Amino acid sequence: MSILSKNKNVLMSGFMAWVVLAIAATYLLYPLRQKLKFGIDLVGGTYITLDVEVEKAAERELHERANSLVGMLKAASKSQPISKKISGRTATFTFASGAEAIDAQTSLRELVRDRYKLSQEAEVVKITMTDTEFNRLQKWALSANVDVLRTRLNKLGVEDVKVAPQGDRSVVVELPDVSDPAKAKEMIGTPAMLEFKIVEAQGNSKEELLDEFGGDLPDGMQIIAGREHGGAAKFYMVSDHADVTGAHLIRSEARPVDAKMVVTFELSPEGGDKFYTLTSENIHRPLAAILDNRAISVATINDAIRTNCQITGNFTRSEAQELCMLFRSGAFVAPVKFAEERRIGPSLGYEAIQKGLLSCVIGLGLLLIFSLFFYKLSGILAFITLLYNLLLLLLCMSFSGAALTLPGIAGMVLTVGMAIDSSILIYERIRELLANGSSIRQAVDDGFSNAAVVILDANITTFIIAIVLFKFGTGPIQGFAVTMMIGIVTTLITGMLFLKSLFNFILSRKNIQKLSI
Repeated sequence: MSILSKNKNVLMSGFMAWVVLAIAATYLLYPLRQKLKFGIDLVGGTYITLDVEVEKAAERELHERANSLVGMLKAASKSQPISKKISGRTATFTFASGAEAIDAQTSLRELVRDRYKLSQEAEVVKITMTDTEFNRLQKWALSANVDVLRTRLNKLGVEDVKVAPQGDRSVVVELPDVSDPAKAKEMIGTPAMLEFKIVEAQGNSKEELLDEFGGDLPDGMQIIAGREHGGAAKFYMVSDHADVTGAHLIRSEARPVDAKMVVTFELSPEGGDKFYTLTSENIHRPLAAILDNRAISVATINDAIRTNCQITGNFTRSEAQELCMLFRSGAFVAPVKFAEERRIGPSLGYEAIQKGLLSCVIGLGLLLIFSLFFYKLSGILAFITLLYNLLLLLLCMSFSGAALTLPGIAGMVLTVGMAIDSSILIYERIRELLANGSSIRQAVDDGFSNAAVVILDANITTFIIAIVLFKFGTGPIQGFAVTMMIGIVTTLITGMLFLKSLFNFILSRKNIQKLSI
């Protein structure tokens, strides 16, 4: 056979595909520090403590309850309160007379049940949230804010972020190796509360609006600023409560319309019904889209709108896209404020990284000695397979965005130790077949096929355990489990396919009379 023909066979062989993959993986992983994400225990990061203002969540819940109760009184043709005030955990209704207050208290008693305390004195009826209801709301607000933060930070590209409740009203956020902590802090602190309210009055300043009402702000109203245009912002008087909010939002999208960026969104059926009622009852009146107590868009209602809406506000493309991301991540149930922020170095530092990598190197060295001692030249092939396994493992972690932590390094070391088992099972089966008189080619083929079931069984059961660790573990345990799961997959690929390709390549090169195994 000519040299040209031999080279063609090499190029056409499956082994060359593995070589190309190795070269491509090395290129994609270089430099490793930039292509692989590291946990905060290895590279440090930003540590932030947030206080959750659960009282605000209680006020919002009380607003909803108070409006609902007023609606029920109206539906029952009962007298309406002449004023309503929310303060802390108490809603105060003032009626025209004591008789009307007594009548309202009787009607409301069955509605508030044991979640609220109901009291009446003269023409005033008070509804106070119980401690049990407040504690339930506190836990729910804390949990919901944690979920919102996790969604936001993952969309920001920080994959190994730790967001966890601390105590009854605090949340801890750990941002590992964040290149722009100021941006992350801005995203964390944005409430993203979207509301739609009818504009009752508007002016160039708060004082101008107050002058229209004799200098006093009417009950149930608030004054908010609009977006600045040309260095000036208008002010709007709106209700202090919104029936339609971002809680009813299903999806949002930023897209150009008539050369301008707009934010389109769809409301849930419940939100659509509320929005339809709001817009149908206020045709030709201005409607404000309010984000975090600032009007980002004010437009006149021309027709009743149900579920599909859009916000125009002279947005840039980046502003519109960021607005959509905030809407999709959801609004905080209760506002948060920064209690503590500090930069922290790696808890274990470069010494930990060096020791972790040193353990990998020592483990690989011992496995090389073991392989050479027991399986001679075939042991070198098993060792090359281990190196290829580690290369694929790092490549998969890079593509998946999984962060490498110190427990993850432990998972890599364990993967290296477990990966040699596949080669041992295959080699022992090949030895048996050769001892029984099989040819080298037949022994290699049967050795791989016969050992496949045992290898798959052992690795699948370990994979299931890793899934359980990931599902029920937290932090370091999850980092260990992720590395284990990826390592098991790469072990199966390299042990069953790459090692077989190595043997096929060697056996096809020349007429081998004896296998060094």
